[in-house]
Amino acid sequence: MAGPATGKARDLTQGAIAATLLMFAIPTLASNILQSLNGSINAIWVGRFLGAQALAATANANIIMFLMFSVVFGFGMASTVMIGQAMGRRDIVAARRAFGSAVGFCTVMAIVVATIGWLGAPALLHMLATPTEAFDMALVYLRVIFIAMPASLLSVMMMMGLRGVGDARTPLIFMIVSVVIDLVLNPVLILGLGPIPAMGIAGSAAATAAAGFISLIALIFYTYAKDLPLRLRGPELAFLRPAADEMRVLLGKGLPMGLQMIVMSASGLVMIGLVNREGLLVTAAYGASQQLWTYLQMPAMAMGAAVSAMAAQNVGAGRWDRISRITGFGIGYQLLITGSMVAVMLVFHEPLLALFLGDNGPAIAEAWHMQLRVSWSFIAFGCTMILFGVMRANGVVVKPLLILMFTLFVVRIGFYYLGYPVIGVDALWFSFPVGSFFSLLLAFLVYIHGGWRKAKLLVPVHEEECRESVNSDAEPAGRIAPTG
Repeated sequence: MAGPATGKARDLTQGAIAATLLMFAIPTLASNILQSLNGSINAIWVGRFLGAQALAATANANIIMFLMFSVVFGFGMASTVMIGQAMGRRDIVAARRAFGSAVGFCTVMAIVVATIGWLGAPALLHMLATPTEAFDMALVYLRVIFIAMPASLLSVMMMMGLRGVGDARTPLIFMIVSVVIDLVLNPVLILGLGPIPAMGIAGSAAATAAAGFISLIALIFYTYAKDLPLRLRGPELAFLRPAADEMRVLLGKGLPMGLQMIVMSASGLVMIGLVNREGLLVTAAYGASQQLWTYLQMPAMAMGAAVSAMAAQNVGAGRWDRISRITGFGIGYQLLITGSMVAVMLVFHEPLLALFLGDNGPAIAEAWHMQLRVSWSFIAFGCTMILFGVMRANGVVVKPLLILMFTLFVVRIGFYYLGYPVIGVDALWFSFPVGSFFSLLLAFLVYIHGGWRKAKLLVPVHEEECRESVNSDAEPAGRIAPTG
């Protein structure tokens, strides 16, 4: 079925797989690195100017924020796959319907989550056993961040939808906008430069909130100014009211994908709770280590998103002959990039850790101890994410969820409790590679079995609405170019 779109849509079903995948993944990786770099620089400001207590506070708050983002992440991934498959079969109306339903549902959910988060922030921090010295700072930081929740979540949803149509450049542009605003405002609001009063840790959170709202508004204006494929006009605005058929797919596929992130977040909550029991020094070292580990996850997340969007378009187009090669190139790129990053971080660990911990020698030594035991496990983690991303492109989401639940809780936490009486806190750090390699083994077994290829995403198709859209949107800029 042919349908209208714009020149910003990219056909991922044609051309050389290696080059197309890399060129599509690079902007996504750059976006993720920028986002992580922004968080790291903010952590440097907090750690160097406000101290270890403030850094520990942000470590506790950030794990909660990751949990909150997980609430809508699954729906974003489900809509990305739906959009990708629809674009693969040239059905722009189905893509817009999926996008509209996801954005409408996400808007309501984000407001609810932000409200509950604001009210429940103290209870969440108590549940984490947040150190008393860091509690007040963590509460202020977390509550201000919750104000930005709707804008942040909607930005993520829109960017994921754009990647579904093959546009990784626009999300990168507005990630740059958000990061620049955040970086400029952070020192101004923390230190109170010029006429601005010093806000301390609340200033760091306020800078992030302002950046989120400004970049979202700019992205919406840009979407309509450039007539991007997923813009909704006229009768299409009704797509923002989630339809029953789209919601069945979004809920049926999105909930398990969201649960994957929630399982990872819940595991992170358990881990930081265990870390907090080791005292403020270990918590601060863990916060600094997390900043570096975030970068090690970036290639896996970016390449996983790229292979998922690319595979979804190829599934929609019936190009199964390209799927295995997409998987192979995705794993190869991930191994190369993540392996190189691990090597660099281990070689230059001391100056990198000093960025967050200053001249706190004991904290740096503790963080280095963690790095040696944990960092290399992200290579296996990355390969698992690639396999999950390809299977997700055909709507297979339950098996990856079960694998994560088993490895993160049964394997990782189980290893900690069994090993702690023997090797002490090292059981916590060695549980990372043990869990990662179990996940990779199980994901590989599911992938090579091949049953996931028989699944169906069941994206709704609306013939009458598609014909109406084709007739009413006849300008050349509003169409997908036919493929040869």
